[in-house]
Amino acid sequence: MRTPMLTQIIRATLAPRGRVLLTAALIAAPLMAMTPNLSFADTAMPDYVQLVKQSSPWVVNISTISKPKAQQAFDSGSAPTFPPGPAGDMMRRFFEQMPQNQKSEPVRSLGSGFIISSDGYILTNAHVIDGADKITVRMPDRQSYTAKVIGKDKRTDIALIKIDATNLPVAPIGNSDNVQVGEWVLAIGEPFGLDHTATHGIVSAVGRDLPDESYVPFIQTDAPVNPGNSGGPLIDTNGKVIGINSQIYTKSGGFMGISFAIPINVAMNIVDQLKATGSVTRGYLGVLIQPVTDELAKSFGMSNTKGALVAKVEPNTPAAKAGLKSGDVILKFNGKEINRSGELPIMVGMSAIGKPATLSVLRDGTEREMTVTVEKLDKAALEAEGGTSAAIEKMGLKVSELSASDLQQLNVQYGVKVDAVSNDSPFATVLAPKDVLLEVNRMPMKTTEDLKKALDSAPKDRPIAIRLLRDGQPLFMAVQLGK
Repeated sequence: MRTPMLTQIIRATLAPRGRVLLTAALIAAPLMAMTPNLSFADTAMPDYVQLVKQSSPWVVNISTISKPKAQQAFDSGSAPTFPPGPAGDMMRRFFEQMPQNQKSEPVRSLGSGFIISSDGYILTNAHVIDGADKITVRMPDRQSYTAKVIGKDKRTDIALIKIDATNLPVAPIGNSDNVQVGEWVLAIGEPFGLDHTATHGIVSAVGRDLPDESYVPFIQTDAPVNPGNSGGPLIDTNGKVIGINSQIYTKSGGFMGISFAIPINVAMNIVDQLKATGSVTRGYLGVLIQPVTDELAKSFGMSNTKGALVAKVEPNTPAAKAGLKSGDVILKFNGKEINRSGELPIMVGMSAIGKPATLSVLRDGTEREMTVTVEKLDKAALEAEGGTSAAIEKMGLKVSELSASDLQQLNVQYGVKVDAVSNDSPFATVLAPKDVLLEVNRMPMKTTEDLKKALDSAPKDRPIAIRLLRDGQPLFMAVQLGK
């Protein structure tokens, strides 16, 4: 199948910044003049008619019902008091005759899924079936089945369900590791309950990190996706599933041009574990990591910003036992290069428990090989590894600790750098990226854990004082955290 060379177009467009300094004549010149190696004469749009025909038989509708829960009209001990006299007696009798348990309507939801085996295994999102008392799968021929949950994993938003059926059409599974920005993609699902709606777009980004989603390198697309598309397949031009549509970025509740899909390779790894045990285990190192910025890369003598910078090593963890230290930059895990820090948790999480893994680490300008035995990520390890950053991100902040060279350059003894502030954060009108938090509610900010403690203990009914450094100048600001 011949398709437009969008990947090449994007690469040509995202050229070094110097190339944007074009004269008016060059800007007006045909695109072919700017990209002489590209030829569009022999390319065409994907044949979406055939793609939809091939894919529709294995895409299913998933509807759920959650039983209503009885709720007391009044909490225990909260019965109202009544005034004395006939009016009060009448009100008391009315209250006593009221039903003390009120039932709400059943909760219904709609989503999508696709068949991954002829004997009835179906892949969807965990949030589609979460809390459901009954799951109904409707096939393209309108035949319906009651499904049972084999297992689900909320951290990757993957669920595996099964229906009692045989000889079903099966989705061909692709390889999400080979997905490139600019590829055409097709999404099929049930947006707003509208059966087998097909939309198309291109891959906008790969390996996208989202807050609180440290185990999924999302595929970002501009294929229109809306409520009800969740759990449906993202399909390439060869008709193979490369992702599961999971989330959208929206301010209106509807599609705004940005949607996210779970890579199918991640999903199938989860499926194998759910089939075997009904649950998912993950590997864990015991380090807090942060991205390698351009400034940090220069301070470490690095020529690029690849790798994951170790900000902290938790005691009695695999990383501590292997000899990792704060300031190390992990460049490779089991021989696979780490281009972005967010890739490391995914690699570790999917690695074999109790098995040795190799690390390529940059320390003091020298690259060295280290061996670490990956252990199981349990609840205590999860809190140690991600609790602090997750708690801070809930306040709409992303922060990182300053290195010794950063402190020296800024001429401060301590501080925590602000990397990002979300628009809905209480800090949105107070802080900006590159600000350095020196004190929060009179507590010195030496580590990100200090910030978490300050936010946890800060009063919610009045503003708190923040001392920060902005463009080299110290400032005091006040912020109301709210509830």
